[in-house]
Amino acid sequence: MVAAYKRLAGVERDFRSLKTIDLDLRPIHHWRKPRVRAHVLVCMLACYLAWHLRRALAPLCFTDEQPPTPTDPVAPATRSAAAKAKASRHRLPDGTPAHSFRTLLDHLGTLARNTIDLAVPTGATVQQLTQPTPTQRRAFDLIGVSLPLTLT
Repeated sequence: MVAAYKRLAGVERDFRSLKTIDLDLRPIHHWRKPRVRAHVLVCMLACYLAWHLRRALAPLCFTDEQPPTPTDPVAPATRSAAAKAKASRHRLPDGTPAHSFRTLLDHLGTLARNTIDLAVPTGATVQQLTQPTPTQRRAFDLIGVSLPLTLT
């Protein structure tokens, strides 16, 4: 019973994340049943995606990748030595900064494709990609996506 109650904290964290912190899905007022159901489905899919991303990107975050198995469900949760080291130094074992999930998403959001309009009579445009940082490269490697190095 105690273990089930403690798992409720994870559900509450996910709903808080869904509404404000990470996904920022604001309340939308629907009046028709199919629209309400569709909105709930989209919200749950977004929550599921965020859950998978949190697990995949855990090596770059303060997340405890291998939490110790609790022996007593009533005892407070403990963190592994690796997670304590990340939290105390604010650095990963390789020396790069550790992130919260939110700051990592913000850092990934700095990748951009810029369209440069040249002020010449031809009206030519040039596409340019920003150079990814080592943290951004590692994040994309962790989720199994390759970064485009050139535009096609």
